Amino acid sequence: MRILTVLTYYRPHTSGLTIYAERLAKALVQRGHEVTVLTSQFEKELPLEEVQDGVRIRRVPVALRISKGVIMPSLGRVAWEETRKHDALLLHLPQFDAAGLAIRGWLLKKPTVIIYHSDLILSSGLFNRFVNFVINFMNDMAARFTHRISSYTEDFASHSPYLRRFVHKVRVISPAVELPPADAGAADAFAAAHNPAGRRPVIAMATRFAAEKGVEVLLQALPKVLEKFPDAQVWFAGQYKDVLGEEEYAQRLFPLIAEYEKAGQWKFLGTLPMKDMPSFYQGLDLLVVPSTNSTETFGFVQIEAMMNGKPVVASALPGVRQPVRMSGMGLVSPVGDADALAANMIEVLSNPGTYRGDADALRAEFSPQTCAARHEALFEEIAREVGK
Repeated sequence: MRILTVLTYYRPHTSGLTIYAERLAKALVQRGHEVTVLTSQFEKELPLEEVQDGVRIRRVPVALRISKGVIMPSLGRVAWEETRKHDALLLHLPQFDAAGLAIRGWLLKKPTVIIYHSDLILSSGLFNRFVNFVINFMNDMAARFTHRISSYTEDFASHSPYLRRFVHKVRVISPAVELPPADAGAADAFAAAHNPAGRRPVIAMATRFAAEKGVEVLLQALPKVLEKFPDAQVWFAGQYKDVLGEEEYAQRLFPLIAEYEKAGQWKFLGTLPMKDMPSFYQGLDLLVVPSTNSTETFGFVQIEAMMNGKPVVASALPGVRQPVRMSGMGLVSPVGDADALAANMIEVLSNPGTYRGDADALRAEFSPQTCAARHEALFEEIAREVGK
């Protein structure tokens, strides 16, 4: 099967969405399909066309940026050209351009599936409200013309205003999550480099430094945790400088974080390469996911931590709370409640043996091959319906 995958940003851009899209594309290739990724040339030095891991990538030049979105005048022409050449379409939303692709798939009777990653919630302001309205309208149009919509969890699907309108099209497919195997020597070296004093426990976040990630909730909870565990240290893995749209948020929180840094209680690790992530997880005692709004719908890092035997405290957002619920490896906290977050962190850190789970079962359920096989079956089901 020739599958056209379309999303605004693809690798080397780093986000949960792009990582998932890359893993799924590679797994589909490994299962014998031809996969093309149609995406933006969001950085001018990126080639317009290349092949990575068997996946063909075609990038469309960007003429203008609006908020986190991009305008690509030649996309319409390229989309027609690529849609005609492929047997099925896989669209990643939210995405402004998805409606046009879904309509093309409908007109050409190409099985079309949307993977819906999150609701879109931009910051306040008249312009952002307008952008939010336009993108939501286009996403709504895309759903009307697509054949199926893939959601990470039933929990999120039943709470999303978007997905509830198209419940008859929704199918739940666990996302693709994988890590290279942990190496004891590399983990020891990583810990020696980033925690030479051997501070314990190590509490971690693995994400971008952004308002919806709930960094300030962790900061508000930290004093109570430090009362119980005065030698604790926070590791923050991910982009924390020059995060698009988060400059004001960073300026507000960085002075407090600087005080924790001086005391050896906070360390920024930066964006870690995937090969270092197993060592990162081996070096921590608790992962915290204190996300605050429905732009967060799961949190792949939770599964990654659990695959390494590490517990999680996650916020009670639909979807985000599911990894803890399904595995028993941690606790769920009310959204934005710093006192509850502190209490749950203290409980899990005090009783780690209570929050162990089946890492092998998680690896099987979230394997990219499992995810690819389920989407493949979805395309075949649609093809039978449309007579392809």
